[in-house]
Amino acid sequence: MKQEIWDKFCDRFNVFDLAVPLFETDPDGHVESKPIGKDGRHVLKRSEECDRLILNVTDQLVNDWNRKEHQFDGMLYVMGWKQQGKFKPLYIGKSESLGKGDRNLSANIKNLHTDKTKFARWGDGYSYHIGDLSACVLPGHDETKRTSKYQAWAEFLFDAGTHLRHPIYIWAGAWNSAETGVWDEYGPTSLAFLEYLLIGVAGGISDSLLNREGIGRARNQI
Repeated sequence: MKQEIWDKFCDRFNVFDLAVPLFETDPDGHVESKPIGKDGRHVLKRSEECDRLILNVTDQLVNDWNRKEHQFDGMLYVMGWKQQGKFKPLYIGKSESLGKGDRNLSANIKNLHTDKTKFARWGDGYSYHIGDLSACVLPGHDETKRTSKYQAWAEFLFDAGTHLRHPIYIWAGAWNSAETGVWDEYGPTSLAFLEYLLIGVAGGISDSLLNREGIGRARNQI
């Protein structure tokens, strides 16, 4: 049941075909790194395809905000593997258009062409996916920046140093709040609710899901 729901969602949004490599790698599968900031610390390098994908989606969100149309709730993204023609989810998340405090355009999606610190949750800075994962994988980071969440990511995604166990892909899309989510019965589905539902579905078909927040509750209710 849950596998069918997941497959239907992936087919509907062409997830398998549109997902791009998350990381820039060498021919042997080692993720490349780049220096950032005044201290020149190294972070894992996203692929050019990944950067283009995220910029294309967030440009849609920014334009929607500037036009005051407010059609989109934000960006939905899925990190995963491509296996036998299917997209196996490893992490599901969102980057909402509105900031939590002042309800203005979120700093996570603003000025991304010039600032990659936050980058719709995939930024190079600490407290963002690439920055925190880098702290667990690469030398030169303060020990206090290593978290249990991203240490788990590191141990799962890499088998030695920066060598990936399997190629990692990312799919992302701007979510229109008028869209129906994974169940037609629910009708128009908000991005926040869709993320919750997808985590529950994905957690029911994959033991490899790296989401922690809310996964037990979502699994039990779906």
